[in-house]
Order: sequence, then C-alpha cells, then structure tokens
Amino acid sequence: MEKAFSNEQVPNWRDQITCRAIVTSLILSVVFNFIVCKLNLTTGIIPSLNVAAGLLGFAMLKLYTAVLDKFGLLKQPFTRQENTVIQTCVVASSGIAFSSGTASYLLGMSKDVAAQLETGNDPNNVKKLAPGWMIGYLFAVSFVGLFSIVPLKRVMILKSKLTYPSGTATAYLINSFHTPKGAKLAKKQVSVLFKSFSFSFVWAFFQWFSAAGDGCGFASFPTFGLKAFAQRFYFDFSATYVGVGLICPYMVNISLLIGAIMSWGIMWPLIEAKKGKWYSADLSASSLHGIQGYRVFIAVATMLGDGLFQVLYMAIVMSISFYKKRSKKSGSSSLEKDEPVSFDEQKRNEYFNKDQIPKLAAVVGYLVLAAISTIVVPLFIFPQLKWYHMIVAYIIAPILAFCNAYGCGLTDWSLASNYGKLAILIFSAWAGTQNGGIVAGLAACGVMMNIVSTASDLMQDFKTGYLTLSSPRSMFLSQVIGTAIGCIMSPLVFWVFYRAYSVGDPHGSYPAPYGALYRGIAVLGSEGLGSLPHNCLKLSIGFFFGAILLNLLTLLLKLYETKYRLYRFVPSPMCMAIPFYLGAYFAIDMCIGSLILFIWEKKNKKAAKELAPAVASGMICGDSLWGVPAAILSMVGVKAPMCMKFLSASVNKKVDGFLGN
Repeated sequence: MEKAFSNEQVPNWRDQITCRAIVTSLILSVVFNFIVCKLNLTTGIIPSLNVAAGLLGFAMLKLYTAVLDKFGLLKQPFTRQENTVIQTCVVASSGIAFSSGTASYLLGMSKDVAAQLETGNDPNNVKKLAPGWMIGYLFAVSFVGLFSIVPLKRVMILKSKLTYPSGTATAYLINSFHTPKGAKLAKKQVSVLFKSFSFSFVWAFFQWFSAAGDGCGFASFPTFGLKAFAQRFYFDFSATYVGVGLICPYMVNISLLIGAIMSWGIMWPLIEAKKGKWYSADLSASSLHGIQGYRVFIAVATMLGDGLFQVLYMAIVMSISFYKKRSKKSGSSSLEKDEPVSFDEQKRNEYFNKDQIPKLAAVVGYLVLAAISTIVVPLFIFPQLKWYHMIVAYIIAPILAFCNAYGCGLTDWSLASNYGKLAILIFSAWAGTQNGGIVAGLAACGVMMNIVSTASDLMQDFKTGYLTLSSPRSMFLSQVIGTAIGCIMSPLVFWVFYRAYSVGDPHGSYPAPYGALYRGIAVLGSEGLGSLPHNCLKLSIGFFFGAILLNLLTLLLKLYETKYRLYRFVPSPMCMAIPFYLGAYFAIDMCIGSLILFIWEKKNKKAAKELAPAVASGMICGDSLWGVPAAILSMVGVKAPMCMKFLSASVNKKVDGFLGN
C-alpha cells in the first residue's frame, strides 16, 4: 500500500490539521449529531457511521480542492492524512453524542421520566434538564479519558499489534479513496449516497403532511391489523431503520424481532392477564409497580446479564492474550533474529514514532482534569455525587479504560455502556435513595462511560492514523477538537428535539427507551430488590441467567466450530432486550432492511458489498435530517394539514354517527 504513495510527501502534523478540514468536520459533526440524537431518542441502536463520515468528508474536500485547482488557487493538495483528521473529528463528535447520555442517563434524571416510573420522584432524585449545565458537565468529564490511554498507544499499536477492526477498516477505506481506482469507486458511492439521501428526505417530508397529531400518519399504519398494532407490531415506513437494517448484521435484526415476539407477543399479554393478582389493577400503565415494572426490570436484567458476561469474557481473553505474549517473549532466545519487517510496516513505524505525546504530559493532564472535574461536578452540577465518589471513579477509570481499549483492539467490542451500568448500580447503592442515589448513580455512569468510551475511540483513531501515516499528535488534537464540538453540539441538538417533542413518552415519536431503563437500574441500585412487583424478581433472575447461557452457547459453538457455523444463529440477549420496552415496529423496519440486503446479495453480491453501506447511510441521513425542519415547524406552532388515522369498523360507525348528529 505505501509503495502506491511513495511519490507523495507526508505533511507534518501541523499541515494535517487544516482550516478546511476543521470547517468540514464542523459541518459534518452537526449533521451526524442530529442523526445520532434521533437514533438515540427512537430505539438507541446506533450503527457504524464511519463509512458515511469517510465518504462525505472525502466528497466535500475533493469537490472544494477540485474547484480551487481549476482556478489555479490550490496551495495544498488534499491528502489521506487530512481525510483521516476529518473522519476522526466527526466520529469523535458523534461518539460524544452517544456517550453524552442525553437520551439515557441524563434524560433518566428528568422529571418526565421520573414521573412515568412513579418512584424516586422527589427533588433530590430528579434534575431539570438545561443545555447550560449539560455542556459544562460534558466538558468536565469527556476530556479526561483522552489522557488516560495515551501512554499506552505504542504498547497497543506497535508491540501488541492489536487489530482494532473498525480503525483498520476505516484506514483501508481512506487509503483506497486516494488511489485512482478507489477514487472512482468513492465517486460512485457518493453518488448513490446522495440519491438515497434525497429519496429519504423527500419521503419524510411527504409523511409529515398526514401526521397532524398523535397516532396519525404512515408511522401509525396498522400493517398487520389493529390487534397487532395495539401490541406494537406494525411497519412504520421509517427510512432510518430500514437503512440501519441494511448495515446491521442479520442476527442483530432477527434478535430484535425474536425479543419483540417473546415480550409483546407472549409475555406482556400473559402478565397483563394477571392484573389484580400480581399487581394492583388501579395502577397507571407507567407505574414501575405494574406492567411497566416487568417491562423495565426484565429488560434491565437481560442487559446486565449480557453486560456482565461480556466484561468477564473480555477479562479472560485479555489474560490469555497477555499470557501468550509473555510466554512467547520468555521462550524466545536472545540470539534469535527479529522478524523481518515489511516495507509498509517499516514506513508506518517510522512515522508513528515521530511527534510522540510525552507520557508525563498525559499523566499530568489526566490528574489536572480529574481534579478539576472532582471539584466542579459535585460543587456546581450534582451535589448528590460527592467528591469522594469522584475520586474513587477516577482511580478505577484508567483500569477500565485500558481493559475496554485492549478488548476493543482484540474484538472490536466497546463495553463502555456496560461499565456505565455497573457504575450506576455501585454508586446509586453507595449514596442511597435518601441522599439522591438515583441522580448520583446516573451522574457516575456519565463519568465512567465518557472516560472508557473516549479512551477506546482514541486508540481506534491511533490505529487508523498508524495505517494512513497520520501523526499521533494530529490524531490526538483531532480527537480533542471533535470531542469539544460534541460537548457543545450534543446538548444543543438534543434540546431542539426536547423542546419540540414529548421526548421520553413511550407512546410518542421519540420514546428514548434508555432514559427509563437507565433510571430503572438506578432505582434497583438505590432502593434494592424490594422495589420490584410480584414475581418480577423471579422473571428477572431467569432472564439474567438466560442472557449468560445464550452467550455461553455462542462461545461454545465458536470454540467447537463446524462447517455450518451454528453460532451465527444464536440471538443476541442485548438486542432481544431492547424491544421489551419499545415493541416490534422498529425491529420489523430493520428486518425489511435485512431482506433487501439479502435479495441484493443474491442478485449481485459485489455491488451489494460496495454500495449497501452508502445507500443505508443516505437513508439514515435524509430521514434524520428532516427532523431539523420538522422540529423548527413544531416549535413555531406550524402543524401538518392532515391527520390520517385508522379505526376499526365499529369505532368508525360511532364516529360517523356522531358526525351525522
């Protein structure tokens, strides 16, 4: 690969971070923040957007530099290092949009979610959402993780040679864009992306005209009949989740559908039949002591079982990896010659070892930022979270950040949300309900999740930079810039949706399921198991161990692999748990996306592999970006002109009779 670029001079790290790259990153960051925010507020499933970020960054700067070159004004050519800077900034910003918790742990602190769950709804366990303190909180906790992992980058990239599959794939994508053949394919992909974007945006605009109120429009179309619709089984014509289904693996989408059938098709109707026996018939539908309690806590137990297994499994994988490397090192003779290094590796090692970030600067940076955060967060933002809670979190966080970054390098799994859930349980129990344990646990989740998530993201970027000859300094500064953009944009974008729609309403357009689920974990930690309704504990324990058993089955089938690769057909417990709260509608959308991809692959596998991610990205971008003008119209009081609703024959007869009078 590097021989193809041997005639190109590698710019120094200052020239890699250009003004045009930062402006492009800022524009794309706004776009991607809207996309991630909408996905967070609907189902919480976020596909990889690296391809879209790389493609759009390449397209924008390629067009800009081509125009300048035509007029003889181009002073600096567009390089793959500059492309890497853009991709790093955009992904860092959209990563903050996920780990910021605006749709999970921060939303779980709000009065709206607390009122729905009807527990812990006192002033000490709720916090009014406002963009000001949310931005301050993110700035206080999001940068610490960047310094926690910097001293280990050479160990992980050069010595351990961890693969970081997403970072590696992104690097090869960027490298290919800047070769003649790759640029031709990129041009085709960009064209397809913009076509699907236009279709998706226009389709979302068309749907808006018939959605004047709740339950109106194509999004409430009773595809399988009114009884199925009442149990949340329908196709809602969402281009976003058809697009997400095109990107996600088949088994993810099938797992979602299996979870929906298990819960809304079987379990919830059976439990609702026990109303008056298992729980009081007088309770509201949103009470945690009623049917909502089963939905929330069984989903939480399944997620915790899956998360605990993944954490333990990752610890075992890391231990085995360390042991093998140590045995290999101790078993090798000092007289043995070093393994031959390829031209590519030699070139990459040379540039990766340049422009190093001093370890002392990283350690001092971590300690200073942790100290500032320890003072600012308890004193000005969350009095429920004490200074000693913060110190314990910052002592544990580097260890977990290393574990997550190392595990991500081996398997491409980031367990940041799992570490966050464990932090909720520990710190909410430590603080206790009377001392605001629910808010304390959710705030501690943010501290832990941001550190662990940004650390693994940064190491992915170092791997991408290593493979594209981008300077470690330019990668680090790009991550810092992207993180800063995300800390500002994520709360502001969320606030647009929050002011325009009833965010967090389980029956609304933006149910934000993780808000209630994360608060449910905090309630469980602070109030204990006594908060669960009758038989909910038994069911939760069953699903907790069921999630562990499903993961064990997958692992055993992988270890004793046959030619049929049966492990591919074992559903994911985490994916199965998401519809427990939301229903099947988005799972049906995603399965239709899988069906489209399956048929496409049967007809033309090469075209499907090359173009499906671009089509999916365009569908997600177009549908999500319609949310911007739709939210503005809603905020200024402009409503759609029509309401398309579907009624049963008996209800329709009553309506006709009423109108006739």
